[in-house]
Amino acid sequence: MDKFTGLIHNRWTGPVGAEGGAEAVHCPFCRHSDSRVVDSRTADDGAAIRRRRQCPVCNRRFTTVETTSLTVTKRSGASEPFSRAKVVAGVRKACQGRPVTEDQLALLAQTVEESVRASGAAEVDAHEVGVHILIPLRELDEVAYLRFASVYQGFESLQDFEAAISLLRAERDLAEGSLSTPAAQPPSDKATPSPAATRVSTDAGAAPGRSGP
Repeated sequence: MDKFTGLIHNRWTGPVGAEGGAEAVHCPFCRHSDSRVVDSRTADDGAAIRRRRQCPVCNRRFTTVETTSLTVTKRSGASEPFSRAKVVAGVRKACQGRPVTEDQLALLAQTVEESVRASGAAEVDAHEVGVHILIPLRELDEVAYLRFASVYQGFESLQDFEAAISLLRAERDLAEGSLSTPAAQPPSDKATPSPAATRVSTDAGAAPGRSGP
């Protein structure tokens, strides 16, 4: 078997061909325009399909990763494919000096992509991607959230930071209050005696031989 087998990866986001693979995927070794699928497996929790392919000319194998297309439109009007790496890079700057691991950043980027794809749109605005970043980032680290929000939302003064912090505190107090509120007690099986019944019971229990007024 060729020593380079398994080392070449070709990411593809185009249409699916008749055999279930990409149309006109050239062999990365000899550039032959045809190949045969020898194995297919899902990847990224079902968001992609990883295919092992073999070239019929040089017999070398390579891998293609097929994903659905998701395009991000920048402010300038230019478009580019959605990239988890760019989400991580942007958030990592806000997390400098904070107790946030690379695994947590990778999970956040996955959450953002899943949230964006759930909207059902094949093309989204860069501003919308930022909105999807803010929610999981706030849950991950509030300081990093404030840093990211200050740039993303264009904070211009100390009052902007104070307003954001006040909102965080209010939401935290609301959440803690809902958790600390005691559950309603179920009604008692015993009925509360009426004042008249209490008076009758007292009169019946009065000491014998006592004359009335």
